[in-house]
Amino acid sequence: MENKFLAYTKRSDFLVCVDSDGCAMDTMDIKHFRCFGPCMVEEWGLEKWGEEILNRWNEINLYTMTRGINRYKGLATALTEIREKYCEVEGLDVLKKWVEESPELSNQALERVITENDNICLKKALSWSIKVNQSIDRLAQEDKKPFEGVSEALVKAYRDADIAIVSSANLGAVLDEWDLYGLLEYTDVVLAQDAGSKAFCIGELKKRGYAADHILMCGDAPGDMDAAEKNGVFYYPILVRHEKESWAEFVSEAFPRFMAGTYGGEYQEKKKRQFLENLGAKK
Repeated sequence: MENKFLAYTKRSDFLVCVDSDGCAMDTMDIKHFRCFGPCMVEEWGLEKWGEEILNRWNEINLYTMTRGINRYKGLATALTEIREKYCEVEGLDVLKKWVEESPELSNQALERVITENDNICLKKALSWSIKVNQSIDRLAQEDKKPFEGVSEALVKAYRDADIAIVSSANLGAVLDEWDLYGLLEYTDVVLAQDAGSKAFCIGELKKRGYAADHILMCGDAPGDMDAAEKNGVFYYPILVRHEKESWAEFVSEAFPRFMAGTYGGEYQEKKKRQFLENLGAKK
């Protein structure tokens, strides 16, 4: 993890960080529609209420302020609602406790816990997560493409700023998806799940010598905005269901403002307000 940062040398005084799934790549919806939700229904035998449960899964993970939530947090939230509304979920309280208390929410961390706790819900959660990964791997390459306007935005930004992919997705998937569409040549560093949290990655990049007001994080989820705010850097939202328009505005207004030093203040606040309203945040 550390070597990625040590080996990184900046080209310019400006840095644009770009999230992958749901921001640059049109992969988030399809992964939840075809993989995450359906695998949960199958693993817990919830077919009787499948349509309602899948709609609620998508609300939790895609269209509200919990968009981009860690998969295990999303699972615990969904299963809690399922227990309240549809049926008992054996061993759920143990899974919820692990989700709430574990410093690492990953397959590897869950495997370690299962060696000490033979809880059925923990084991089913791991089985579900593995099936999700396998299902994602089976998605056709043409189903994992960038949003319209992303390539043009990266080409424009790369001329004047450094570009870092900052994603919580699997590294191999990020590399494959960006390389397939020729986007990697417009990036300087790829920081994915294995590099640490987005806030950590932005903080480490900042240490390479960028001023806080020379860093812009592009993302689509509350966690992206939070990572930017924790580091005192700018945030540009890619609005769910309005991705094409968001990338067009990045090229026409946001990036020029960023380079000219006029991004902060009124424009930044307007973009954050639009982002929150788009996800139905309470005012």
